[in-house]
Amino acid sequence: MSKSEQNARDCGISLPNAIKGCPKSDTNPASVALHERALTGIFEISKVLADAARLELKLAKVVDLLHSFVQMRHGIIALCDAEGGLDITVASGCGTNGNEPSRSRLPRNAIDQIVTTDTPLVADDIVMHPTFTAADIEVLGASDTVSFIGVPIRVDGNAIGALTLDRVLESRSSYRLDDDVRLLTMIANMVGQTVKLHRFSAVDRERTPELEHRLQTKFSDVKHPAPRRKKVHVEGMIGDSPAISALLEKIAVVAKAKTTVLLRGESGTGKELAAKAIHELSPRAKRPFVKLNCAALPETVLESELFGHEKGAFTSAFNSRKGRFELADKGTLFLDEIGEISASFQAKLLRVLQEQEFERVGSNQTIKVDVRVIAATNRNLEEAVARNEFRADLYYRINVVPLLVPALRQRRSDIPLLAAEFLKKFNDENGCTLTFDPRAIEVLMKCEFPGNIRELENCVHRTAILAEGLSIGRNDFACSQGQCFAEALWKCRSGKAALQPPPIMPESANLATPPDEAASSAATNPLAGATHPIGARTPDIERVIAAMERCGWVQAKAARLLGLTPRQIGYVLRKYGVEIKRL
Repeated sequence: MSKSEQNARDCGISLPNAIKGCPKSDTNPASVALHERALTGIFEISKVLADAARLELKLAKVVDLLHSFVQMRHGIIALCDAEGGLDITVASGCGTNGNEPSRSRLPRNAIDQIVTTDTPLVADDIVMHPTFTAADIEVLGASDTVSFIGVPIRVDGNAIGALTLDRVLESRSSYRLDDDVRLLTMIANMVGQTVKLHRFSAVDRERTPELEHRLQTKFSDVKHPAPRRKKVHVEGMIGDSPAISALLEKIAVVAKAKTTVLLRGESGTGKELAAKAIHELSPRAKRPFVKLNCAALPETVLESELFGHEKGAFTSAFNSRKGRFELADKGTLFLDEIGEISASFQAKLLRVLQEQEFERVGSNQTIKVDVRVIAATNRNLEEAVARNEFRADLYYRINVVPLLVPALRQRRSDIPLLAAEFLKKFNDENGCTLTFDPRAIEVLMKCEFPGNIRELENCVHRTAILAEGLSIGRNDFACSQGQCFAEALWKCRSGKAALQPPPIMPESANLATPPDEAASSAATNPLAGATHPIGARTPDIERVIAAMERCGWVQAKAARLLGLTPRQIGYVLRKYGVEIKRL
């Protein structure tokens, strides 16, 4: 019996074909040496995983040990948390603090596919493989022909991470990819069992204090059970999905501090409700909650609104007036759409956030306040900073605690609850007793809702108005003439991606629509493609651009021309990535 086989028997490892080597007829000494070295490496890895050390330290040692018996440049072990995000990431050469360096060269697309599909990923040449994006290729440094191998790490049959390596593929290489896949799968299974044991240990450590308290309670004849953490409830925020529950728990924690909060998320997700919840759960709940939409006002008016003005500071300043910062003293100020403020005003706002002091317009007297600022935006501020459209120092000042408000498509289980609440509100306001047919809820659950909760509410109210009978069914939704729901319904039927516009139908396709319904559609939805004063029947974005060109790229004028609000015009321009021209 060879030394490798004796080591395998001592560790309780059965040697697969990938480790034992080639068939008996293959007596290549080089091949036997490679498999001997692989078996020795597995033996060393088993000792590392059995050691009593932190999980990150053991995983880092495992990746480093792979270099001793596998041809590779980089090796990575990536573990995911319960929500699918990266929890632990270690890479060869990074030691115990390898999370950040390893994530900087992490092929995210490939790892996501391995975890999602729960199958190995093998690429002879990453440049030619469709899974690898340009970013992945750049991360892996594919100056030569680079091959890639990745296998899932499983716990109880579920993929919770991936073990990957990459190498420069050479014609003289003695390693075969299929053998390496089996070898890495064995190591990944050992890692998975170690992760499982560590998680059980962590759960036991958390349960030990609770168990001791229960025992003390039982033997001291206390009738009341141990107190449980109350579920956070915020008025107006409806849902029990994991995404919204996690957000509410973070809000409850963040609300206790005075620190600035930045709410991120798409338009219509309920960022203002989240800001109000932070205020109401904070020690400032009895103080004012003042809000301002920064995108709705020009810079000169915005300065007066925030800082106030003295009498005679400008033409229409007939009296002195307090600004929003003064009104929110000892309370909370919510600045919505903060990504839309101009560069010059960003510097003024930065000083107030840093020093908590300012001067009214037309005054030299410094006013000091104590205000907690909560900002919100649906823009990608990181890209805006890179393009010098948003000050980096202001970004770091407001981005102290970022909270992401999930989109409606990320919390689909809340759609029935939200729809029922919106229908109840409609019934109360209009004296109706409408209900939902189960098939109507099925339609709602399948739609993408790019306008999120705001779009869902509009769809429910619109369909309730047009519904025939006392129950809203599938056909009622299909007959709704509102553009936002028609777009979502179209994507639901065609399987298109979110935020993709519906197809533009030719003129002949509208002949089946009765004249009265067509008139109703044009009256309720000015962007539905009907003939407009600016000219021909054109798609939404083309009509908006035509109106903007005609009005010198002034959104307020274009909004009046189209019969819309400036906010709607801005939403369409951002949706299709149209850059506003500065004349």
